[in-house]
Amino acid sequence: MLAWYLNKPPANKTFIMIKVNKLAGALMFFLIMGSTAAFAQEQQAPAQQEQSAEVSDAELTKFVQALQGVQQVAMEAQQKMMQLVQDEGMDFARFNEIHQASVNPEAEVEATSEEKETHKKIIAQFESMQEGLQQQLEEHIKKQGLTMERYEQIAMQVQTDMQLQQRIQQMIQG
Repeated sequence: MLAWYLNKPPANKTFIMIKVNKLAGALMFFLIMGSTAAFAQEQQAPAQQEQSAEVSDAELTKFVQALQGVQQVAMEAQQKMMQLVQDEGMDFARFNEIHQASVNPEAEVEATSEEKETHKKIIAQFESMQEGLQQQLEEHIKKQGLTMERYEQIAMQVQTDMQLQQRIQQMIQG
């Protein structure tokens, strides 16, 4: 999934990935997952069937270029999200603590009613950003000549295919 690429730490230091605050990464995951979860579920069976399909060098080049665009969009979105939290007067770590408790029934956190309201307001603002962000991500992917479906298929394949990961590293290193 797109979120995997936005949040997965690099397996190799030479693999170019965004190095951002882990809390921002968690929020980015939340933002992206909301719009791609349904898409990924619908595409999961076909993607698994085609996952073993060979990825040509030309297609992999398109994927890497699309990935770099996705990373740029993600980094900008994370900065906006962090700024939004600060603008609402909440510490980012505190926001994340409250958010984790709101999505995980096993996590407990004491929060004032004011903090809960601020959290709810911020989440609503994140959700309103989501559609535009998803459109930007799709534009970057399509601009490189890939469909969303194929991008997702390659992304899923890269997760488990070490040879494909090495090919990507070689492309990035030049």
